[in-house]
Amino acid sequence: MKFFELSEYFQRIEQTTSRLEMADLLHSLFERAGADEMDKIVYLTLGEILPPFRGVEMGVSERLMLEALSKATGIKLKDLETAYKKTGDLGELAFESIRWQGRSLEVSQVYKELLDIAQSRGTLDKVMKLISLLKGLSPLEARYAVRVVIGRLRLGVGEATIIDALSLLSGGRSAKELIERAYNLCSDLGLVAKRLKEGGLSALEHFKIQVGYPIRMALAERVSSVEEIIRRLGRCAVEAKYDGFRLQIHKEGNRVEIYSRNLERMTEMFPEILSAVQKDIRFNSVIFEGEALAVNEETGEFYPFQVTIQRKRKYGVHEYAKEYPLVLFSFDLLYLEGEDFTVKPFIERRRKLEEVIPNSNTLRLSEMIITDSAKEVENFFEDAITRGLEGIMAKRLDAPYTAGSRNFNWIKLKRSYKGALADTIDVVIVGYYYGKGARAKLGIGGVLVAVYDPQTDTFKTVSKVGSGFTEEEWVRLKHMLDEIRLDHRPARVDSILEPDVWVEPRYVITVNADEITRSPLHTAGRTLEEPGYALRFPRAVSFIREDKKAEDANTVEEIIRLYQLQKKVSVE
Repeated sequence: MKFFELSEYFQRIEQTTSRLEMADLLHSLFERAGADEMDKIVYLTLGEILPPFRGVEMGVSERLMLEALSKATGIKLKDLETAYKKTGDLGELAFESIRWQGRSLEVSQVYKELLDIAQSRGTLDKVMKLISLLKGLSPLEARYAVRVVIGRLRLGVGEATIIDALSLLSGGRSAKELIERAYNLCSDLGLVAKRLKEGGLSALEHFKIQVGYPIRMALAERVSSVEEIIRRLGRCAVEAKYDGFRLQIHKEGNRVEIYSRNLERMTEMFPEILSAVQKDIRFNSVIFEGEALAVNEETGEFYPFQVTIQRKRKYGVHEYAKEYPLVLFSFDLLYLEGEDFTVKPFIERRRKLEEVIPNSNTLRLSEMIITDSAKEVENFFEDAITRGLEGIMAKRLDAPYTAGSRNFNWIKLKRSYKGALADTIDVVIVGYYYGKGARAKLGIGGVLVAVYDPQTDTFKTVSKVGSGFTEEEWVRLKHMLDEIRLDHRPARVDSILEPDVWVEPRYVITVNADEITRSPLHTAGRTLEEPGYALRFPRAVSFIREDKKAEDANTVEEIIRLYQLQKKVSVE
């Protein structure tokens, strides 16, 4: 396929406000694609060169792109800078600046050049390769290539929409289940699409876990009491819930990789964990999960998350590792010496994990009891809270590891769940309002936020948020949102309200609220007969959650459950 044809598809996808039409366009695109370019097209459609867990970043700033565009087109840099201030979109600037028709390059060739740019080390090398690429592209092709390079493709396509399009390619619901399973086991949608195109559904039926390809993490439901845990699970495992970094560790020989809950590669950030896994785990090939948090070596006490989060950094890693060393509390085993453990019952996975983890200073097993006594669970919970932990996690003893899914096989209970709506909620920003009064000078006075509906792969509005940020944070937030602003409602956003500025659903913030109410103005949980759900008096309690992507926001179903729990608590 020619890159120009792919760019035409991107243009049509960008212009649609219908998710169904978006899926149909992707289906048509995938039908026309060859097997050898299928993975590349999927990555580019997601605005990536490779999946995040591969750790490949373009490393091209706005300034660098402007310099390359200036040298490629012969337009003075200051003139391009002036034009960019007006458009706010480097892709559109490239579209308007390029006057040639391009070399009619194949998708695979453009992808190869983009990957080469990402893997180049020196600034001069990157600029020269950018110039070469730009000179080979038409205006339309340059619009999307430039946006990929600077990480702002703005198509609004999510993994779930791509999975829907791939299932249309291969036969509907049964195909979708196989595609989702394969994706959950490798987190590489490009790889899954390529295998599907090459060998059909049979190629996915025997899809296996591979070390170095992170497994999408299982998620927990929440309840408001220990009694409900016992009612749902009966005799179960109850673990301490640690407030730190959830990590997935992959070991093959002496090679170790560490991935975040968002499946980003974080290996170099945690040298003490890397070293401990290499030295202390005697098995050759293993994948396991744990929660890492900073511990005060003098007192043995756990630091709060605000301290642990300082360990997420690219620079000064070793200095901070000495000041705030991490302990990894391991809680699940997913793969061992060629054997898939995700299909085994939890209790079997745990027993084997106890053989794998040596309980050293850095690597330890999560604290756990097995019981069917509500009193024992309550005591365990209170002890965890007393020691500064978040709460507890209860697990069904006979349940497999459900990669990429949230269900009642795992149930979490935090201290905040035991009151009305004291729990925080993660929401994704889908637009902002200019603001009035004192906020007018900032150009932003509030944000429209939504929760995720995995059934439809859409974002449903749940509130406006106008408090909780400092003035400096509002200014910074506006700058970040203006970089992803759109001239129409995103296809995956379902909203009755119309903000002053729509933005691509990308940034997650954590909010608190007094309660959840019913509202005809919001679409979360809205049906033909019933109004939606909304947060009453919401306020931000964190700035952007960099560890979460839009699809990691709370779901519509969770909002409904919190509403029901809130009613139960108020009645009691």
